[in-house]
Amino acid sequence: MALQAGIVGLPNVGKSTLFNAVSNSAKAQASNYRFCTIEPNVGQVDVPDERLAKLAELVQPQRILPTTIEFVDIAGLVKGASKGEGLGNKFLANIREVDAIVHVIRCFEDENILRDEGPINPIADKDIIDTELQLKDLDSVEKKIQRVEKLMKTGDAKVKNSMVVLQQCLKHLSDGKNIRALKLEGEDREAIADIFLLTDKPVLYVANVDEAALLTGNKYSDALVKAATEEGAQVIVMNNSIEAQITELEAQEDKELFFAEYGLTEPGLNRLIRSAYKLLDLATYFTAGVQEVRAWTIHKGWKAPQAASVIHTDFEKGFIKAEVISYNDYIQFKSEAACRENGKLRIEGKEYIVHDGDVMHFRFNV
Repeated sequence: MALQAGIVGLPNVGKSTLFNAVSNSAKAQASNYRFCTIEPNVGQVDVPDERLAKLAELVQPQRILPTTIEFVDIAGLVKGASKGEGLGNKFLANIREVDAIVHVIRCFEDENILRDEGPINPIADKDIIDTELQLKDLDSVEKKIQRVEKLMKTGDAKVKNSMVVLQQCLKHLSDGKNIRALKLEGEDREAIADIFLLTDKPVLYVANVDEAALLTGNKYSDALVKAATEEGAQVIVMNNSIEAQITELEAQEDKELFFAEYGLTEPGLNRLIRSAYKLLDLATYFTAGVQEVRAWTIHKGWKAPQAASVIHTDFEKGFIKAEVISYNDYIQFKSEAACRENGKLRIEGKEYIVHDGDVMHFRFNV
């Protein structure tokens, strides 16, 4: 399964530069004029996981395959987008398709970079995006309320509950709040599932700071962190231009020198991906054999047949059992055979909930 995260924000805040920093399969044009990105650029990035490398050292496979994340560079949003201003309709349509939002906010001053929104103000910039998404969601909720009203006379309990949830969403949005703050679950979530509300998507903020604030942050990023914390969201402080430069370096030695120069211990990309995983409650399991060692992404809480389906749907349909070794046991005993001999290979059935780091082999019949 591939996580798709949409990179959004006002024009000229560093969205396409961030895309270039994280994408290893596509390069987005990054220019200093509004609506540089019109059609969304899509690129894939390998998910860095040191566990994969350590397993590969033990198994010595023919190939190593990390799992990947898709990033989508979406056109810059402007005030009035919910009414079609700028590329608003296209932006809002594109953002509906992604699983999570990576909201880039400018947290640096530079008179050479165009800005129509006045003095640097990350909270005001955040509010512009939030407001436009809320207005679009309001429209979606109101239209569904009209449809549900026609069904109310049936007396169906599910229809009544849908109306209660929709009215709750309507008030929430009217008060300038995002739907994700409601934390809807079960039948309540089903009531809005078909209208794909934009403010229901999980969000991660990227504070794009200048070089001087790369390690410490600044007053702008601090203000953003405070606002994000109040809504239960996380902020990654990065210099998008420096991250883009790092990805241009091919030799690991050159990258290490770059890290040392700027006082970095790893690319900001790694922090961004880990945060995205946490945001969507994802986990990784591994398959390990002489042909390949590979990482697979699943949602936490998935049972073994569901986890098998990301390899091939037939694995889920014909699931018989799973042979499971915990990652720590594999590293300790250094091979599947040794784990088996020491009683560390377990046979699990359909109800087994896969743990992050499990090394698995599936038995199936179709």
